[in-house]
Parts: sequence; structure tokens; C-alpha cells
Amino acid sequence: MGAPGMANKGPAYGLSREVQGKIDKKYDPELEEKLIQWIVAQCGSGVGRPEPGKTGFQVWLKDGCVLSELINTLYPGDKPIKKIQTSPMAFKQMEQIAQFLNAAERYGVTKTDMFQTVDLWEGKDMAAVQRTLVALGSIAVTKDDGAYRGDPNWFHKKAQENRRDFSDDQLKEGKNVIGLQMGSNKGASQAGMTGYGRPRQIIN
Repeated sequence: MGAPGMANKGPAYGLSREVQGKIDKKYDPELEEKLIQWIVAQCGSGVGRPEPGKTGFQVWLKDGCVLSELINTLYPGDKPIKKIQTSPMAFKQMEQIAQFLNAAERYGVTKTDMFQTVDLWEGKDMAAVQRTLVALGSIAVTKDDGAYRGDPNWFHKKAQENRRDFSDDQLKEGKNVIGLQMGSNKGASQAGMTGYGRPRQIIN
């Protein structure tokens, strides 16, 4: 009886249940504890503490308010999220999470390190949520602008490591893009402009 009940709990059946199992394995309970320590140090005790375990962590962050408080503390000047409101309504909670994600991207978290709203709100991929928070902490330590609170050893400085990872991917993409542009520009300038351009002038 237990298994069918679980299968009915959302779309995690068949292949997707297997995938969900793999995602859950990526979730790191030790990292969870470190992230909680940082969030509480960064935001103050007002944000409370979650129940231990992945579900507790998800419930704590699910309405987006703790995350919004967190990102606001990392901006020394103007706060990116003007309104932080707890709401029992799903769309309001998702909206709050989305505001955090936008502010985190502006702060410097790359798209590849960013979780999707449903990863947190539905608890689909809490490992991705951890990854975003680690990236955020690393950038905060690297910026060293006085906004980071907590032990700097909790996160690796991102500068060199991130720049290298970033540039390898970007360079490959960049070369492809430049190659295509050069190819098409040559075509456009020789065949397009001069080839078609001259006859047109003659006709005129």
C-alpha cells in the first residue's frame, strides 16, 4: 500500500522517480549545515533555523523570504528586493523566489549555478538550491566589500577558479560565434555587397 501512495505524490514515478533518487543523492547534509550557519550569520537570528534535514531546509526557504533577506544583506548600498512579505499564497511565494533569483544573477551568480523556482518550491532539486547558495557565498567572499558576514573559510574564493571555468566554456562558444560571423561577413561583403551591388548600380 505504501508504494502507490508515494507514486501518487506528484509526478515522481517511473523514470522520473529514478532521476529524483539521483538528484536526492547529490544533496549534501553537511553542506546544508554550513549554509544554515552562513544564512543565520548573514541575516541575523530573526530568520530562525530550519528543522534538520532536506525537507526542513526546503520548508525554511520555500516562501523566498529568507533568501530575499540574504541577498539584500549582500548589497552594501541599495537593496535589490524592496518588498519582502510572507504569504500563504503559492504564486506570491514563487514571485518572492523569482525576485531572489534575479537579484542573485545581478550579483554575479551564473545561469549554470542558478536553481529554478520549482527546484525549491516543489523540492524537486534541493541540490541545485545548495549549488546556487554556495555560488552566492563564494562571490560574496571574493567581492570582499564588507557585506559578507561569517567565516570566510566557509566558501572558496571564486575569482580565479570561476574565471577559468567560465572562460573555457565562453571561449569555445565565442570561437564558434566569431567563426560564424566571420564566415557570414565574408560571404556578405564579397558575394552580397560587391557582387549584387555593382549590377544594381549599372541598372540604375
